[in-house]
Amino acid sequence: MDGPAQERSVQDRPSIGSVLRRARIDAGLSVDEVSTTTRVRIPLVHGIEQDDFSRCGGDVYARGHIRALARAVGADPEPLIAQYDEEHGGGPPAQTAAAPLFEAERIRSEPRRPNWTAAMVAAIVAVISFVAYTAFSGGDDGDGASHQVAEGATPSPGKPTGKPSPPKPADPKPDPSDSAIAGVPRDKVTVKVDATDGRSWISAKDHNGRLLFDGLLQQGESKTFQDKQKIDLVLGDAGAIKLFVNGKQVENEFEPGQVERLTYTKGDPEVG
Repeated sequence: MDGPAQERSVQDRPSIGSVLRRARIDAGLSVDEVSTTTRVRIPLVHGIEQDDFSRCGGDVYARGHIRALARAVGADPEPLIAQYDEEHGGGPPAQTAAAPLFEAERIRSEPRRPNWTAAMVAAIVAVISFVAYTAFSGGDDGDGASHQVAEGATPSPGKPTGKPSPPKPADPKPDPSDSAIAGVPRDKVTVKVDATDGRSWISAKDHNGRLLFDGLLQQGESKTFQDKQKIDLVLGDAGAIKLFVNGKQVENEFEPGQVERLTYTKGDPEVG
């Protein structure tokens, strides 16, 4: 296909929003029903159907919302995502781009640990200095006593032996994760969301459907939610999130840009 013909074909194809809107209408679904199914907020659904992606929070979230809406209305999401990348000059995010930011955040957030090696060296030097002072300053014993000690003779009872006593090991500090687990109430479900690998849109509701949080979690930020029965979560970019349920980390292998809907109760962690 030559250049002008290809340009006419691109111009004639329907927009992403119109395809999603037509598929929703053909499926007999309302915007409210699609929003409930996908957990994408109603204003975002209206905006995407009007080809307004400015409120999505970036290309990663826009692709996730397009994929979720397309699946809900029975449309194929892949051509729509390819069209989005073509029209917005983007593409799948490079996996290495977030690495320097993550490394910097991780290094910055780690607490400084005490230098036990320097403390041990200082303690040994102090002990040796004390022993040396005791051995060479025995003025009451005279030269003979000093000479006997210098040659290795057994000193009289009650005098220092010259052997440094080993320093007492410091009491081990409790593991932070053990403290976190011990502090979690057993009669509630507690969910902590950490945006460790990037930013992500987060939505959280309690067992009554009341909205606890709905917004963007920046990299390095965290949110903790509690309820007496269950917590419903929607993660806009699940690959950027680490979850801690009832004080224990949930091991998941979510892909970057993947939208996940999860439910946790007092008996978890397990993916809902």
